[in-house]
Amino acid sequence: MYKTIFIDLDDTLWDFHANARSSLQELYDTKNLGRYFDSFDQYFNIYAKRNVELWEQYGKGTISKEELSLERFRHPLLQVGIDNAALADQIGEEYMKLLPTRNALVPHATELLEYLYPKYPLTIVSNGFVEVQYKKLQSSGIAPYFAHIVLSEAAKALKPDKRIFEYAMQLNSVTASECIMIGDSYEADIRGAQHAGIDQIYFQPTPTPDKKPATYRVKSLEEIMEII
Repeated sequence: MYKTIFIDLDDTLWDFHANARSSLQELYDTKNLGRYFDSFDQYFNIYAKRNVELWEQYGKGTISKEELSLERFRHPLLQVGIDNAALADQIGEEYMKLLPTRNALVPHATELLEYLYPKYPLTIVSNGFVEVQYKKLQSSGIAPYFAHIVLSEAAKALKPDKRIFEYAMQLNSVTASECIMIGDSYEADIRGAQHAGIDQIYFQPTPTPDKKPATYRVKSLEEIMEII
């Protein structure tokens, strides 16, 4: 039915939450952030909530890459009354070096790729930054599975903009009916694929009672092997 598969990277294959948490735990310790926060969990929860909000804004084009990078590390410090831009920038720089060296994958990611790889050309479609996404793929050992890596900076469009999907289709010489998108973000991956006329598999590990339309919904990557 399909000739090629598009797959999101962060929190679809590469476990962004786990890898971010372990990276920030290391920086929390080395930067002695415990002098400002009651616990690492307090710091991480403040960071994670703001990070999600900023990525949503970045996806809508309302903030720049630089604004996202700066704000997400300054925000937790400001929440506990610490206005130290230099420290926040240091944390940000070291985080960007540390994060892509982490290699935790979402459960069943490797099994899914082993299943799909012999059957379809696979393409990563991601809004992530060029300087870290390639390193993530290498560090986690999944780079060889992909024929193409499509990043928003190269495509000059961010998911859910249909142009990033059209760029991926051009690389693969396929039409919208010949591909399907797998992703965990409804707004970026599923709605974006819908804008481009592409079928979607909404990976939702923690299902919610919403009725948002998607071609398929799965709670586990394992289920995808029963669909395509």
